[in-house]
Amino acid sequence: MSCVAAVQMASGPNVSANLSEAERLIASAVDKGAELIVLPENFAIMGMTEHDKVGFAEQPGDGPIQEFLARQASTHGAWLVGGTLPLVSEQAGKVKAACMVFDNNGNMVARYDKIHLFDVSIEQSGENYTESETIEPGDYPQVVTTPFGRLGLAVCYDLRFPELFRNMLDEGMEILAVPSAFTAITGKAHWDVMVRARAIENLCYVVAAAQGGYHINGRETYGDSMIVDPWGNVIDRLPNGADVVCAEIDLEYTARIRRNFPVLEHRRMTCWNKGS
Repeated sequence: MSCVAAVQMASGPNVSANLSEAERLIASAVDKGAELIVLPENFAIMGMTEHDKVGFAEQPGDGPIQEFLARQASTHGAWLVGGTLPLVSEQAGKVKAACMVFDNNGNMVARYDKIHLFDVSIEQSGENYTESETIEPGDYPQVVTTPFGRLGLAVCYDLRFPELFRNMLDEGMEILAVPSAFTAITGKAHWDVMVRARAIENLCYVVAAAQGGYHINGRETYGDSMIVDPWGNVIDRLPNGADVVCAEIDLEYTARIRRNFPVLEHRRMTCWNKGS
């Protein structure tokens, strides 16, 4: 068995302060035995406007946020899923929302660029979001081999698109990391049921790390970071506040469930493009 952790925080526009808080929480997770740690979406910066992050965009493999992640992973000897951070885009005025994985030696071993962008209006609160104005979407899923199992990567709004996870399942996914920053309203309505649904329908562990609390820019995020087992049981969760949740994961348990309840073998349909 291995110990995994999800970090919950409420990031703001000050990158240095956010990294300091992330460092504290990573150390707390390590103290609790975590070998794989997942940070939330936008852990390094949640600006006063959506455009603020563009000014902090880094080149792949170079920049203070990536250096921070590599240093934290190597210092603690733990694998680290770096939430999302802004990387340069070929499109002017935009960034890639990149989720980067670092091994226990501080090497970047995988990168997933958020595919589904949050362009919605929330009637109850009057909130409007248009991530496509500042983010260039990714175009392919990512599953990486780790000492803890095959790890799939998704970000926040991706949770609403189950075909993405079926694709990762076909690539051998056993654990799913979901850095997120759900709004208070959408989180209350859908967060728990979707996180647990992704675990149940794919018979995999889900490590969901969320932004949670009130932010300087006036936004409120839902929190409720959680770790869910392949049967949909919530092993640990944090409704609110900055802290970490930790749990043991057991791939033998996953294999036993998949063997005794072979729903994945019973699939009769796959995703395809009409006319292909």
